[in-house]
Amino acid sequence: MSVLIRPVISEKATNSSEVLSQYSFYVNPKANKLQIKEAVEKAYGVTVTKVSTLISSPQVKTRFTKTGIQVGKSNKMKKAIIHVAEGQEIDLFS
Repeated sequence: MSVLIRPVISEKATNSSEVLSQYSFYVNPKANKLQIKEAVEKAYGVTVTKVSTLISSPQVKTRFTKTGIQVGKSNKMKKAIIHVAEGQEIDLFS
């Protein structure tokens, strides 16, 4: 099971990484905080002090077409916010 899917690259995530040393990753929804911590420490060689997770529910969208109502939804995503020890950083753009 691959724990880390990809880093979150957004304006808010980039600002928090520069100012607060917090990095955001999309992770496997079945992974727990200990697995996430081990995967980040192994992949990037940093010391993780804290892991916060949140699960975003799927968005349900409907639209009206000639044949009737079409219903679709997005995937459920789990995001982890990693707090790194002071003085360490993760280079996501290399």
